Amino acid sequence: MRTFLAAAALLLFPRQAAPHYEVYAVSYGILPGFPVRALVAGADSARTLDIQMMVWLLKGPGGRTVLVDAGFYRDKFFKNWTVRDYRRPSDAVAGAGVKPEDVSDLIITHAHWDHMDGVDLFPKAVVWIQREEYEYYHDPAHLANSGVDADDMAALERIKAEGRLRLVGGDGREIIPGITVYTGGRHTRASQFVAVATAAGTVVVASDNAYLYENLDQRRPIAQTWDSVSNLAAQARMKQLATRPDLIVPGHDPLVLVRFPKPGLGVARVE
Repeated sequence: MRTFLAAAALLLFPRQAAPHYEVYAVSYGILPGFPVRALVAGADSARTLDIQMMVWLLKGPGGRTVLVDAGFYRDKFFKNWTVRDYRRPSDAVAGAGVKPEDVSDLIITHAHWDHMDGVDLFPKAVVWIQREEYEYYHDPAHLANSGVDADDMAALERIKAEGRLRLVGGDGREIIPGITVYTGGRHTRASQFVAVATAAGTVVVASDNAYLYENLDQRRPIAQTWDSVSNLAAQARMKQLATRPDLIVPGHDPLVLVRFPKPGLGVARVE
């Protein structure tokens, strides 16, 4: 009887297809001469790479505009890092045709400074982060030498007070129609990656769960992970989720803007 009722309900109220998004990688700067051994486990210690700093813009139907990660902008980070071709992330997104105040949702893949520092540049966005990630780094004892900045966590607290913070309860959660987050990469306590429904199929925004195409192509874990086995398992899962292997977007590979050259000027449409 339940099977019959379920089938009847589908006939009367068919499930709507997931909305399709356009996915764009948006450059906000380059870190020159970065050691590859800090990206790919076991890489030659002499190798360096000018790594791409990106956020990812998901343009959906009905004006819904989702940003994955927020980059960085606070002055203190420029004292420790040389950044070439830098644009404040909010300006980079505006250059891609979206005003910062029009970003409806902001998904933070993990709490490191170069992915979360710009969280307060998008004043109306609902911010999504894994509950375990938030609660772990909310504890001051876990901030030391973690790559997570106290000012960034304070910004999250202000966003929470404004009622814009959403804590995600684990793996495989469709937080927005057509957008599902997954954990397991173990770059941080509970880093997540993002699967997005597009006209070309499922695109996976890996963020730092896979720094480079090299991690994916050579099945090499990232060098900065809590657990290499889990990281490799997460990368294998990305390959299962993505409709095509080239629809997995690593977090810092300059080849992203080469493989997807249009529309150009620091913006790459993944399709």
